[in-house]
Amino acid sequence: MAEVTAEARIEAPAEKVWAKLTDFSVYGEWSTTHTGFPKGAPTSLEQGGTFEENMKLMGFPAEVTWTVDELDPGRTLSIRGKGPMGVNVGTRYSLTPDGDGTKVRIDGEFTGAAVTLMAGKLKDSASAALDESLRKLTALVV
Repeated sequence: MAEVTAEARIEAPAEKVWAKLTDFSVYGEWSTTHTGFPKGAPTSLEQGGTFEENMKLMGFPAEVTWTVDELDPGRTLSIRGKGPMGVNVGTRYSLTPDGDGTKVRIDGEFTGAAVTLMAGKLKDSASAALDESLRKLTALVV
C-alpha cells in the first residue's frame, strides 16, 4: 500500500473552491494526473455514481473506473477506483473553512500486488503530483 497526502490553504471561501474542484470542464487545468474522460466528463456527482478517467501515474497511462464513495457537497468528495494491473486507487478531497479561506486536503491511497513492487516510487510521484495539483487549483480559484 502507498498513501499520500497534500494540503494547502486557499484564499477563497469553501463554496468557491468546491465549485472549481467539482467543475469537470476545467479538471484537466489543475489535476496534473488527468488526461481525459473517455466517456465524457461527469455531469453530476452522487454517492454510488461512476465515471471513467484516463490518467498518467508515474508517467504511464492508466484508465481508472471511479465510484463516488462519499459526498458531502462543499466539504468532502471521496472516490474509489480500479486501475490497470489490479491496482485500487482512492482519493479523498476535504475542504475545511478557515477564516476567509479554505484548507484543502487531498488523501490518496494505492493498493494491490503491483503497488508493493513500486510503493516508494509511486508515493514520491503521487505526492509531487498532488502538491502541483493544489498549486494549480489555487491559481484557478484565486
